[in-house]
Amino acid sequence: MSLFWRIFLLNAAVLLAATSMLLLGPVTVSAPVVLTEALILAVGLAAMLSANAALLRVGLAPLQRLNRAMTTTDLLRPGRRPDVSGHGEVAGLITAFNTMLDRLEAERATSAARALSAQEGERRRIAQELHDEVGQTLTAVLLELKSAAKGAPPGLAERLHQVQETTRGGLDEIRRIARRLRPGVLDELGLRSALASLLAEVPAGSGLSVARRFDPELPRLTEDVELVLYRVAQEAVTNTVRHAGARHLDLSLRRLPGGVELRLRDDGRGVDAAPEGAGLRGMRERALLIGATLQVGEAPGGGTEICLSAPAAPRPVDPPGERTGPAPDLAPGGPRTQHVTLP
Repeated sequence: MSLFWRIFLLNAAVLLAATSMLLLGPVTVSAPVVLTEALILAVGLAAMLSANAALLRVGLAPLQRLNRAMTTTDLLRPGRRPDVSGHGEVAGLITAFNTMLDRLEAERATSAARALSAQEGERRRIAQELHDEVGQTLTAVLLELKSAAKGAPPGLAERLHQVQETTRGGLDEIRRIARRLRPGVLDELGLRSALASLLAEVPAGSGLSVARRFDPELPRLTEDVELVLYRVAQEAVTNTVRHAGARHLDLSLRRLPGGVELRLRDDGRGVDAAPEGAGLRGMRERALLIGATLQVGEAPGGGTEICLSAPAAPRPVDPPGERTGPAPDLAPGGPRTQHVTLP
């Protein structure tokens, strides 16, 4: 039954009941109307309007729930769907809305995957050019400066040494930028070494004490999952250093049934009521690409806690005579848990 006919029949039923009571009941209306008759009519009208309002509220309640769902839906937090309730056009409208959300989330995931893939490719290209072109050029300049300083007068040699140190600092900065754009250690040594290297690059002047804890055995992860885990950790560490005002940062990577969990916790200002910035939105988009779950909230005792739960890759069948195991932690420091205090 359509919404029009449901509302029409509800109103018709209320009006029919009121008319039947007037015709069959003992109540009469005289001219002029006396006070008692007016009170009876007023009470009957109020009862009729109350019954009509209650019936309409029950009939239109699914539309109100749909309205709340439409105003609170966030494509970066998928999976939330209003329950299909009601009848006829109302149920069809909710079903159509859920279908539209499925399509929008699928399209957003596809477009985000393409954009992030293009972004990573561009980062890789820029990092390669910085390392190969600019890095080699500055290295050649350093060698020329060193050669020129050997035969130069003392005053000029001192100035050449200063220029040499400035150039060496620029070369180190270019290498650092290239590592942030595309961490070669992630491709060569694995996720744990890349995360350890990321924490080791926290600026010494930040006054931030960092700690890392890695499970000795982690499940097999795909390259995409490792890259997302690293990028989320990179963004979280950057936000902590720049904005949190924290004194301590704890990073842990542990095994879960069917996946891994990356958790970062600081003792800084915490999550305020301000809307999420581009950094957190980027984390959520990356998490959606690999089917991971990202939670951002207040840490126990104050500060910010970021938790990313990512799925593991399907385990391949080992060839006869071979055995696959966890990648060794080749990061400096030896033990699985290491605390480093940066002055």
